[in-house]
Amino acid sequence: MKNNTTTPKIKIRKGDLVKVIAGDSRGQQGKVLSVLISKSRILVEGINLVSKHTKPNAATPNGGIIKKEAALHISNVALVDPKTGEITRVGRKLNADGKLVRVSKKSGEEIK
Repeated sequence: MKNNTTTPKIKIRKGDLVKVIAGDSRGQQGKVLSVLISKSRILVEGINLVSKHTKPNAATPNGGIIKKEAALHISNVALVDPKTGEITRVGRKLNADGKLVRVSKKSGEEIK
């Protein structure tokens, strides 16, 4: 029997510049480190830091408490427009080569 759950089309990709629009880190900007499609969450560089207690190992000989990014829900971030620097929604258009590309809804600029 086929599973009826579908994963949503995620419009934010690794390497994009995003701004947090909800939660404790609201207003901060950062680069997307990874996208967890199945959980609809993303990791953003330097945002939503949590303290993680680590045991001594090869990487951290003394162990201790390290700050680490925790995943944010995709709905709590918005893409930053490459042209204006404001947050924007994402659309899709065919470019001159006939390839489907992401475009900013505010400026119409292609998102690389």
